[in-house]
Amino acid sequence: MASVAASSPISFAASFLRTKPFPLSPRFLPIRTPRCALSSSSSDPIEFDITFAPPKPTTPSSPRNTNTFQQLFIPWIVRGEDGKLKVQSQPPSHLIHALADATTQNPKKKVKKKKPQATATSASPPASEPKLSKAARRYYNENIKEPPQRLSKVLAAAGVASRRTSEELIFDGKVTVNGSLCTTPQTRVDPTRDVIYVNGNRVPKKLPPKVYFALNKPKGYICSSGEKETKSVISLFDEFMASWDKRNPGTPKPRLFTVGRLDVATTGLIIVTNDGDFAQKLSHPSSSLPKEYITTVAGDVHKRHLMAISEGTVVEGVHCVPDSVELMPKQHDIPRARLRIVVHEGRNHEVRELVKNAGLEVYSLKRVRIGGFRLPSDLGLGKHVELKQSELKAMGWKS
Repeated sequence: MASVAASSPISFAASFLRTKPFPLSPRFLPIRTPRCALSSSSSDPIEFDITFAPPKPTTPSSPRNTNTFQQLFIPWIVRGEDGKLKVQSQPPSHLIHALADATTQNPKKKVKKKKPQATATSASPPASEPKLSKAARRYYNENIKEPPQRLSKVLAAAGVASRRTSEELIFDGKVTVNGSLCTTPQTRVDPTRDVIYVNGNRVPKKLPPKVYFALNKPKGYICSSGEKETKSVISLFDEFMASWDKRNPGTPKPRLFTVGRLDVATTGLIIVTNDGDFAQKLSHPSSSLPKEYITTVAGDVHKRHLMAISEGTVVEGVHCVPDSVELMPKQHDIPRARLRIVVHEGRNHEVRELVKNAGLEVYSLKRVRIGGFRLPSDLGLGKHVELKQSELKAMGWKS
């Protein structure tokens, strides 16, 4: 037991620590229960006990080790509401509330100094294009970039002339590639890298995009350029070509041509494009693409006529047999008989020769279907519509 006299709590704590210093090592802290007394001039000394936490109880099997560390509880000396000092084991309530209501200040963020922008006078090196890996370049070359093509095909795609006319220009020595004269149409060139001149005019590096149209051909138009006084099917696209530069600035105009032919008196569906491979596949007889025609004939049609058409006839030295022949029901506004004939050869004047061989006279002929694509019923004569990918697939084309 010990008694300490002090005039204030601060002097009491100082005198207590001075008389009973604690060792530095916590495991040698003794367990004590001192008695303290406070004295003042106005009142008698106040005595109270300061009790520290007792040591942990030990079991009989384990002997007590006095050297083990024990937790130490420091009492709080506070002044109560009555103005008297007292000892308690918990901190004062106003301190607990103050700690609970305290806000933690966020650390100040470091503000990065902005670099001064380069002025117009200061010379800054130009930004270089990002370098691509070998795998990226290989993927681009194999899947995106078009391989080198035949020179005649490139000239035709660039709109110089038709493929046959382009070959004649090459044979005549009017085409140079990278400054050297080229007289072989099969020469492989890359328009994006090679410098190609035709008659002193350079072929543009950027080729026009592939376009595909379905046209409802009217009567009196031919499917080739022909003579100047003859109306061409391509002239029906003059308005479209005139507005090309507004819709596609910086892109060369496509050179349009028809896929196959319809004679000047035949109307109906014809495909117009600038894709030579697409035209070759659709127009070649080996594609066996069915084509449906509606023909109006003069006079009555009997069974023998249908049998004669079904047996076929010789066209251009080849015996052509239609896929199907059908007599269509009469309509009140159309007095003449109509036949639906489906062929796949695509020979010149094939349908007219079949009808003529059966002893009938063709009054009018209209093509209404190619493959799985049928001429839209609302498409007027001389009008065209751009084909979608699904409609191209219906005709057996995979771009």
